[in-house]
Amino acid sequence: MAAVYSGISHKLKSKTTSWEDKLKLAHFAWISHQCVLPNKEQVLLDWARQSLVAFYKKKLELKEDIVERLWSYIDNILHSKKLQNLLKNGKTINLQVSLIKVINERIAELALLGSQGNISAVLSCCQGILSTPGLAVIYTARQELMVALLSQLCWSACRQPEGAVVALLFEVIHLALGHYLLIQKQQVNPRRAFGELTGHLLQPCLVLRQLLLGGTWTQAGQGQLRQALSRDLRSQIEAVLRGGAFQPELLSSYKEELLDQQQGDTRAGAMKNLLAPMGTVSAGLLDAGYCEPPLHAAVVANSVALLYKLFLESYFKEGNQLLCFQVLPRLFGCLRISRLQGEQLQALPTADWTTELLVVEQLLSSVANNNIYNIAADRIRHGEAQFHFYRRVAELLINHSQASVPAWFRCLRVLMSLNHLILEPDLDDLLASAWIDADVTEPRTKKAQEALIHTLFQTYVKLRQVPRLFEEILGVMCRPAAEALRQPVLAAGPSGVLCECLLELPPSQILDTWSLVLEKFQSLVLPCLRDDADMPLKALSLSSLLHCIMFNMRSLDSNTPLPVVRRMQGTMERMLRELVQPLLDLLRDPPRPEPDLWLQKVSDSALLLAHTWAQVDTMLSLNCSQYHAVSGALTGVTLEISTLPLLLPGVKVHHWKKIEKVAAQFDSLGRYCLEQLYLQKMKRTLMQTGFQSEEALRTLRNDAAYILASGRGSLTQGMPASWDGQVGTVSATTYPVAHWHLIVSNLTILISYLCPDDVRYLASVLLRTLPTSRGQEGSADEEPNITLDKISEAMFRSPFFPEMQSLYSAFLGCLTERCASILGSGAQSGPRLLSRQLPWLFEKDPMDVARWESRFAKVGPEGAESRGEIAQNLLSLAKSDFPIELEEEQLESILGLLEVVSALQLDCLATPHHVHCFLLFLTTAMAKLGRSCSSSQTLKFLVTCYQLLGYLQRGKSARSVLKVMYVSDIFEITLTSLFKASSGFRIYRDDPSWLEFLQVLGTFLEQLMQMLVQMKLSLVLNFGKIIEFLTRCKVHTEATSGQQGKTQNPLGRQLLLVPLTALCQVLGPFVRERRQQPEAPEVLLGLLQQAVLQLGALLQLGAPRGARGLHSAFLSSACTLLEADAGQHSRPGGTEISQATDKAPLSHPAFYQRVYSQVLAALPALAGHSQSFQAAVRFLTLFSLNPELHPKKESVFTSMFHSVRNVLADPAVPVQVVQDIEPHLGALFTHMLEAGTTEDFRTMMQCLLQGLDVRNAWKADQPAILSSLTLIKLLLNCPFGGEKASLFWRACPQIVTALMLQNREACHEQPVPWAVVESVLDVLAALLRQGEEAISNPHHVSLAFSIVLAVPLDHLKPAEYGSIFPRVHNVLFSILQCHPKVMLKAIPSFLNCFNRLLFSVIHEGRQKDKGSADDLPVVLECARLVERMYSHIAARAEDFTVFAPFMVAQYLTELQKVTLSPAVKDPLQEGIYLVLDLCIEPDVQFLRVSLPPGARDVFKELHNDYVKYHKAKHEGERRYAA
Repeated sequence: MAAVYSGISHKLKSKTTSWEDKLKLAHFAWISHQCVLPNKEQVLLDWARQSLVAFYKKKLELKEDIVERLWSYIDNILHSKKLQNLLKNGKTINLQVSLIKVINERIAELALLGSQGNISAVLSCCQGILSTPGLAVIYTARQELMVALLSQLCWSACRQPEGAVVALLFEVIHLALGHYLLIQKQQVNPRRAFGELTGHLLQPCLVLRQLLLGGTWTQAGQGQLRQALSRDLRSQIEAVLRGGAFQPELLSSYKEELLDQQQGDTRAGAMKNLLAPMGTVSAGLLDAGYCEPPLHAAVVANSVALLYKLFLESYFKEGNQLLCFQVLPRLFGCLRISRLQGEQLQALPTADWTTELLVVEQLLSSVANNNIYNIAADRIRHGEAQFHFYRRVAELLINHSQASVPAWFRCLRVLMSLNHLILEPDLDDLLASAWIDADVTEPRTKKAQEALIHTLFQTYVKLRQVPRLFEEILGVMCRPAAEALRQPVLAAGPSGVLCECLLELPPSQILDTWSLVLEKFQSLVLPCLRDDADMPLKALSLSSLLHCIMFNMRSLDSNTPLPVVRRMQGTMERMLRELVQPLLDLLRDPPRPEPDLWLQKVSDSALLLAHTWAQVDTMLSLNCSQYHAVSGALTGVTLEISTLPLLLPGVKVHHWKKIEKVAAQFDSLGRYCLEQLYLQKMKRTLMQTGFQSEEALRTLRNDAAYILASGRGSLTQGMPASWDGQVGTVSATTYPVAHWHLIVSNLTILISYLCPDDVRYLASVLLRTLPTSRGQEGSADEEPNITLDKISEAMFRSPFFPEMQSLYSAFLGCLTERCASILGSGAQSGPRLLSRQLPWLFEKDPMDVARWESRFAKVGPEGAESRGEIAQNLLSLAKSDFPIELEEEQLESILGLLEVVSALQLDCLATPHHVHCFLLFLTTAMAKLGRSCSSSQTLKFLVTCYQLLGYLQRGKSARSVLKVMYVSDIFEITLTSLFKASSGFRIYRDDPSWLEFLQVLGTFLEQLMQMLVQMKLSLVLNFGKIIEFLTRCKVHTEATSGQQGKTQNPLGRQLLLVPLTALCQVLGPFVRERRQQPEAPEVLLGLLQQAVLQLGALLQLGAPRGARGLHSAFLSSACTLLEADAGQHSRPGGTEISQATDKAPLSHPAFYQRVYSQVLAALPALAGHSQSFQAAVRFLTLFSLNPELHPKKESVFTSMFHSVRNVLADPAVPVQVVQDIEPHLGALFTHMLEAGTTEDFRTMMQCLLQGLDVRNAWKADQPAILSSLTLIKLLLNCPFGGEKASLFWRACPQIVTALMLQNREACHEQPVPWAVVESVLDVLAALLRQGEEAISNPHHVSLAFSIVLAVPLDHLKPAEYGSIFPRVHNVLFSILQCHPKVMLKAIPSFLNCFNRLLFSVIHEGRQKDKGSADDLPVVLECARLVERMYSHIAARAEDFTVFAPFMVAQYLTELQKVTLSPAVKDPLQEGIYLVLDLCIEPDVQFLRVSLPPGARDVFKELHNDYVKYHKAKHEGERRYAA
């Protein structure tokens, strides 16, 4: 091969060698070790470079593919590991400037033309050069090449190329910017850096930044540019701008340009030729030729904000405020809104206004945040230069209102916060355009508007000029305007802002404002009310404003100065005389037929003011003894005939009738206020001494009926609009919600005076407006305003609802009536026949059922015959063809109603309701379901029905059902219906929904039989009939006869297990209990034996062949069978062990042993199913208690232990599941330890110690470690003694040492396996608590400190922190409480561990700029644990007194490092007060002297608070202690 490479340089340069051969030769020469040339790498690189340079200089003609392969050849060399290794070893490879220029030219072509064939290879070559320091020096040494490259790269990116080139292009830009930033930092000539930036880089960098901000390459679906790289590029561009345009050395030039001052400093001499840097930057920014006009506007806008931010970061300091301001007008002048005039500005689209206003907001916020504007300094020193600029901006904003843009409101808000005088000359226009005339509907814009109004009011509250502000507001409101187009002045947002400010005003200013509104109303509105069509609307707006002022002012009290009270009294009388009564007179006697709108608005205004006046008059008379109610005394008066004129003196009863007739014409604010007046009248009546008189009660009932009837028609219409809760926004669309809100809010007053029909009406509305599904409920929660379903849902969930017995009963009646109507709609026969078959469906009054109760309660044959009528009727319907069939739509409707019933408290129903509901739900459960109903719907329906029947049977009136039907009848009816229905189910036997239904059914049947046993109602008869039915039923007959074929019903067989299991569960314990008594009936024992035999036979027939079929229903039945079987064969008396060892053989031993084997094998698979696992563990527990079942060849203890260990060590079982199943294993382990031998226990301990071997941590066998830790926890929770306890505690030192090693290894892993750490800490705490007497060596206790110190407490997630911290605390608390002898010598170690807890709480509890508020409760709970530990330390005063001052010092030192959240600081401070109790006076003096200055001040404040609050409080307690 060496011959191939002879004369390689000659062949590469030879004109006779083809370019194809040259490229092959060059490639093999590069990769081959047999080619030996002096400086081979440089020679080959130079050959390729010269070829390309010659081609691009037109000195050489090459085909396009040859050019591309040459670029690829250079690219391969530049990226080769061989070249990298050569450079690392110190060899120098020279890249000629000619190659760099060619690369720059190719990238310039890309920037100019937008595409080029070889550009990917060129960019890759450039990337290879820039990413290799030894090669990049050619760019960094010749700065102009780097500037040219960077400029062209940015312009290339600005052309927005597509495809694979994008990622490579941005990677090269990233590298180039990084190199240029290094060059810029090393640049000693600031003029050159500034010139490079403004001459070459400013425009492309700003355009590229804008495109990156807009997400041009990071939009969903493209994925061509990572978000992180985009952020890095923007940061680099900002750094380039800062380093070029805002260098410290340019500060003097900016001052010369902006402040017109000459610098006498000689250091400025070098800069004198560099003039007007801000002008240069602005000119470059405004130059229109570097990009398209739409993009240019966005670039300028976003760049203005950036440049001002960079300027402030570079030059802002005390004394430079004027300079920083002078930049602002220059940059603001770059924005289009400052340059365009007249129609051009009006024609600017909203999107462009939004962009530019966002920039203005940033500029003004920077001024406010940096305190650039000082009002006094600006006025005294600078001739109000800043003020005039801000006035110009304010005029621009107000003259060109943009109420649809949130930033417009925010800009005005910042201007108001800078100086209210900026906006005050245009205050009326501001109020009009930003509030009163603004049409704002979008939530974000509303929020910005509310913030502006809030700032406005807060400013004038602080200035004590609120009347001045209201004068402007009233002036705007009373201007001629199209009132119908205005939004409500006091919607929820502005109203809330106004309420907040009114609470801060003194009464004098409130009264001034009030009087001002009255005067405007009287002078401008009231005289023109008949003639001007807009005046009623203005009257309503002013009434809303007056209502807000009067309702939200601070109330007078008995301490209010008398002149203020008298002025208030006069204002109230004047308002009634001069405003309220004239408005009511207009309604009483209109001069001519008025339009409906006029009448509506005048009535709204008049009744709103009447209601407001009445409420305020009552409130003032109650709160202030010096105020005399204008409407008369409220309390202590004997009641006569109470009428509305008592509230409004001067208006007679027959006049009110006319006013009511007018208000009743409209569903609007007037009607709502009239209801409020009637409610106020009821309250006044109830405050009188004789409110229980016949006349008073009649009046109260009439008033309540009027309020309810007033809005009855509106609630029957379609869905109304939502309401924001403000009186001023009540309209025809929101009135139904406001009316319903009024009724529900005052239901506690109204309900006692409503007739039964009204109560039923209320219940029907409540049911109709309840959310019928969870989806609706969730969507209602997202709506911020009040809606009908929100009100009804709140009422339904209220704890007061069940207390309103009449409404509660009526609501339940409506529900049952609706259910019955749906059932009736599915009837297959006529209503007359159905009413005879199921009469309770047609009885709307549950009290009718009471007739049955009295009839069926008779003693003797007549009562028994009557009681059997319903049962026989239902049973015959269940056996034949049930007359009701529900389709899917009907099923969905009834399911919705049943879910509502489920949320009610059914355990406290009266007897008639209880019986009616029981019969209704039983009938519902028996209904046939049509083919349109799916199996999942059917099962959900049945589960809901039987859950409701179960709820009823747990209620106080449950026994009343047995006066209508026997338990055995209910049993037979239920199962007959279900056996028939189950044959049509198309589901698997282990379907979760089916198993859930079986569990619910079993619970219901068990409750029925438990009631039978408790009441001792014909036990032999009922249980006998139940067993007789189960024996002769078709499902049992088919199963026991061994028939196979189409008629077989596997679900029915599974269903039959449920009643047999329930029967054994109830009858078994009862028989065992009764067998202790001499008169125990043998009949019940025989019935139990019969049930056991039937259940056993069925279980064996349906037993699963493998572990797969071991579901919860089968296992529960197997447990019940074993328990009942063992119970019936045990002898009366004796202990449990004697019963277990000395009894007759069990009925089904082979079956039990087979299930035992299957359960052991399937236990890991069952771990994920809580109910199945619980049943399996219970079976193992029962199996262990019956030694005659134990296999002779193996130890049951060992088998069970290894099976449980396999479960805990199975990697497929999640850690959370293991934690959930731990409680179920406790009882099993207790019985295992009782039955196991000492040798079994010793074997178990060896397995546990093997699991804790540190080699498992090295092998990352986490399940093995966790299983051993969990088993030790289970052992510690079991009672065991004697030799087993001795064995365990002798192994305790090994366990503690193993825990230390496991914890150390776990804490060194990344990420930390927190499950292991948590389990180690749990086991350690349990060992320390229970080993108080058993652990004798102090060294083993001291190892706990090492374990605790190894646990990391920093940089944890909130959930991890909340889990680890309490466990560490428990370990320390166990040592402190249970090992006092160890503590005598280990206090420093203890405090070292405790201080880690304290420091971590201080660190986690600091005030954070960012983060979730949900983290705080976790830290707060940990802070309380620290406080608790402090209290335990203080209780051991004799041990910790010496260390108390050092504990205080450590707390203060750590506290200095952060700003602690007040919520976290409070418990820590309470704890440290307890430590200060241990400090004597010399300790306090020592702390004052030895603490560093900052901590000393904190200690001084802490000690003062300690003396003032804590110590004084405890001294007071001791003074009064016995």
